[in-house]
Amino acid sequence: MDEPSMPTPPAGTTHPPPLSSPPGPPTPPIPLAELLASKDLGLRRIAGPAEAELLWVHTSEMADPYPYLLGGELLLSAGVLLTDPDHYVGRLVEAGAAALGFGVRPVHETVPGALIEACDRQGLPLLEVPPETPFTAIARAVWRLMAEARHRELRRVTRAQQALATAAARPDPVPAVLHQLATQLGGRAVLLTARGEEVHAAGRRLPPEPAGALTRLARVVARERPGSPASATDTHGDTHLSAYALGGGDGLVLALAAGRRESGDHTVAGIAVVLLSLLAAPHQGADAAGRSAALVRMLLGAAPAEVAPLLGATGPWSVIHARRTDGTPADGLTAGALGASLGTALVDAGRGGGEAVRLLLPLPGAAEGGAARPLPEAEAEAEADRIAPQPGWTLGASAPTPITALDAADSLAARALAHAQATRAPLTVDAPVSGLAALVPPEQAAAHARALLAPLTAPLADTLRCWLSLHGSWDRTAVALGVHRNTVRQRIGRCGELLDADLDDMDVRAELWFALRQG
Repeated sequence: MDEPSMPTPPAGTTHPPPLSSPPGPPTPPIPLAELLASKDLGLRRIAGPAEAELLWVHTSEMADPYPYLLGGELLLSAGVLLTDPDHYVGRLVEAGAAALGFGVRPVHETVPGALIEACDRQGLPLLEVPPETPFTAIARAVWRLMAEARHRELRRVTRAQQALATAAARPDPVPAVLHQLATQLGGRAVLLTARGEEVHAAGRRLPPEPAGALTRLARVVARERPGSPASATDTHGDTHLSAYALGGGDGLVLALAAGRRESGDHTVAGIAVVLLSLLAAPHQGADAAGRSAALVRMLLGAAPAEVAPLLGATGPWSVIHARRTDGTPADGLTAGALGASLGTALVDAGRGGGEAVRLLLPLPGAAEGGAARPLPEAEAEAEADRIAPQPGWTLGASAPTPITALDAADSLAARALAHAQATRAPLTVDAPVSGLAALVPPEQAAAHARALLAPLTAPLADTLRCWLSLHGSWDRTAVALGVHRNTVRQRIGRCGELLDADLDDMDVRAELWFALRQG
């Protein structure tokens, strides 16, 4: 058996509680039964329930590993510091551990009876790990099972995507897509209006109670009021319910009900949301035609303020830049699904590769003469809060801005995305200028910035801006810019030389930061 490892917390720190909502792993959970079926491991369940889902494996010999657990772990231990089994198991259950694997010998000849009783009493699966089975072998087996599950999920999603795309090409595309979606999910798929009226439906009919629950859930996401979520889920008995708002102005909702919820269902539903958002355009009247007309007029040279009413929203706008958190490039389908989740059909997936997906999101706001009025800072922050983090994506958003300032908002969104990636935050919003900076007339501030930063090239200025925003962190700046940390050091050193300034001086940093914020 491998020598157990013991994590050591940094000096001077306290034990934080585990995350209440840890980010999900990139693979589906593994049923405990699949791991127990691996005969070569020789694992045996000796206490607790037979069913559990494993998200990851962790080894610890701490007396209380609670602060270092995220939930869903198979915790492996040889019981080096086990003194109070009942308290130990209680802490694991409180942390959300999925199961405990206890290795016998050399510390304990057998699994302690008090530990078995505690696991039975508190409902934690307990596995006996034989002496000849290394903990690393168990971890490898779990990763292998996860890889196989991920492969099955990808194959299923690919097949579903092909089937839905084929259905979308039929003469009756909306009913065909709903029928195919109901078949793929093994349930019922319904297209509803904001008032709960059925437009199309497919799959087996629901009994009255779950059908009513599904309609009520659909109203939660129907875009009749500001701040409605893009999706929602619920359960009614053994029936899993979900609802997704479709892009457009009529508040159409895709509502789903299924007797089981499998890995990949959300992805399949997201593909259908994108297709139905496009296919249902005839049901959405002048909205789609208005957006098309607005884009054509802008291409022909019309001022943004003139075409704003045609875009279907008179409130302020936010530009959003997004990249997949796992680094995979986004395609049209995934970008469209992101747009549908955020509530906009104005999505640019770029040309693939490393380009960010860009979205134009209308935000509610009072209008004067067809143009969005400037929002006070408190209102602007409230509007920006309507942009919710999206699973699997890193987002950078501009603060709410009138349509006449979208060019500047695009730059702010790019800067916010770089900051979000560097700090590993799911969402960063570039706030409007406030505080002391707002006291300086914009023209004077811009002139000062041009004069001060004149010696710097654009790449050097971008590096300096990012470095200052991240409090001088070489590593996080390198992550944000996608370069090596030595490159960051070289560029910052060059900035200091060209500006003839000590960049370690706080006064210098503050003045440079003020100037860079004007760009």
